[in-house]
Amino acid sequence: MSSISHFESLESAALPAGPLHLAIGMFDGVHLGHRAVIEAAVQSAQRSGGVAAVLTFWPHPSALFRPQQPTRLITPTSQKISLLAGLGVQAVITHPFTAAYSAIEANNFLRHLRQLLPSLAAVYVGENWRFGRGRLGDIALLLAEGRKLGLHVFSAPRVSLDGEPVSSTRIRSWLEAGEIAAANAALGYSYRATGTVIPGKRLGRKLGFPTLNLDWSPELQPRHGVYAVRVSGAKSPDPLPGVANYGLRLTVESSDTPLLEVHLLGHCPFDAGDTIAVEWLRFIRPEMKFSGVEALRDQIAKDVAAARG
Repeated sequence: MSSISHFESLESAALPAGPLHLAIGMFDGVHLGHRAVIEAAVQSAQRSGGVAAVLTFWPHPSALFRPQQPTRLITPTSQKISLLAGLGVQAVITHPFTAAYSAIEANNFLRHLRQLLPSLAAVYVGENWRFGRGRLGDIALLLAEGRKLGLHVFSAPRVSLDGEPVSSTRIRSWLEAGEIAAANAALGYSYRATGTVIPGKRLGRKLGFPTLNLDWSPELQPRHGVYAVRVSGAKSPDPLPGVANYGLRLTVESSDTPLLEVHLLGHCPFDAGDTIAVEWLRFIRPEMKFSGVEALRDQIAKDVAAARG
C-alpha cells in the first residue's frame, strides 16, 4: 500500500508539486462505482507525472439537510483513507460540509476550487454527481465551467451489477438485510470490521468456543446474526477462518449495545489489545435467543460446522 497524506480542509491541503488530478465525491464504501472515478484520476496522474488526490466530505451532507435522519455511513473516515491508499491515491482532503460550503453557487464551484488548489488540472466525478447550492450543478455545467478555466473534466459512467447501478444506498440496504455476498460483490472487496480486541467475560471459553471481542461501533449496523469470516492482524497477515456473532447477546446478556465476537476455527494468535481486521464473507443465520447456555453451545457447534463448510 502506498503512503497517503490526509488534510482536514481544502484550506489546509499542502499537496505535492505537480498537476493535480482530483476525484470528488463522498465515496462512502469506496465501491466499484467509486473506483471507476478514482482509478481514472490515479491513472491520468501517473501518465502525466501529476498528483492523484481525492476531495471528500465530512459529515455526510444529510447531517446538514436531514439532521433528524442522517445517512449512516458504511465506512469511517480512517477506513476510507486506507481503501483510497490501496488504489494509489496520494492525498485525501476531508473537507467539512457546512452550511457555508453548501451555499457556494454551482457556477462558482470550480473557480473556488482552483483558488484553493492552484495546481488543479483535472477533476473526476461520477456521471450522476450534483454540486453547488441547491445541488443545481450537473456534469454539463461542470464541463462548461471547466472549459472556461482550462480544466479537464472526466465523468465516469455508472457501474452496474445484475442490471442495476452500484450505489452506496443499495450496499447499505444489503448490509442491513444480511445480504453480505451481494454487498461484497458491489464493494469489490469483503466488508470488514477493524478494531482492538477487548477483554470479555470469557463465557465463550467456558462453552468451549473462545472468542475475540472487538471494539467496533459502526454508524451503519449490519444485520445482527452469525457470519463466516476471515481474521487478520499483525500476528497473522494471512487471514484465518472464523465464525462471528454480531448482536445483543440475547441468551446470556441482552445488551443494548451490539458486540462483535469472533471465534477462530483453528489456533488463535490474537489477544486483548491487538488490532485485527474481520472480513465478513457469508451470512449463516440471524441472531436468536436460546433457552439456555446448553442450547446456545449446541447451536454454536452447528455454526462452526456451517462456517467450515
